[in-house]
This record gives sequence, C-alpha cells and structure tokens, in this order.
Amino acid sequence: MLGLAAKSGHVASGEFSTEKAVKSGKAFLVIVSEEASENTRKMFRNMTDFYYVPMYIFGTKEELGHYIGKEFRASLAITDENLAKAVEKKLETYKTE
Repeated sequence: MLGLAAKSGHVASGEFSTEKAVKSGKAFLVIVSEEASENTRKMFRNMTDFYYVPMYIFGTKEELGHYIGKEFRASLAITDENLAKAVEKKLETYKTE
C-alpha cells in the first residue's frame, strides 16, 4: 500500500517533508520508524495530536524507505485521504496480530 501511495505521488518522506505536510494540512496519516529517536517520536506525536492526524510507529528506517522505493526514512506522511485510510486499516490489523 505504501508503494502504491508513493508511486501515485501521495507520500511526503523525511522529517522536513513530513512536518511540512502535517502543518500545511495535507497529511492524513503519519508513520514514524520504530528506530526514530525519542525526540523525533515526541515531536511528531505532539504535532499530530495538535493537527488531529493519526500517527503510527511502524517498521525500521530501512523498511519504511524500501516500501516507498527510497533509502532510509525515519518518517513519512500519506497525503491522500483514501490511501491513508487503507494503510491505517492495514496498520490496525498488523497491530492486533
């Protein structure tokens, strides 16, 4: 699903781009790597809470980058509402397994 979002141009990846997407109201879902620093996690948690954007901690930096066809990524935002809902649904099922 993340690869599909990336190919359609609906992913902002990297800390700066993710932050910009959230603050501009374009982000519908934020995913932060499990390997991200505590400060990065806290910054995104506070930001996503303030802007009412769902956030998940998922995967390694290498996995997140691989899913979207890039190098290592500590964070990414999905900027399409329907794709974000579909990815969130998958993350919820993954979380409960």
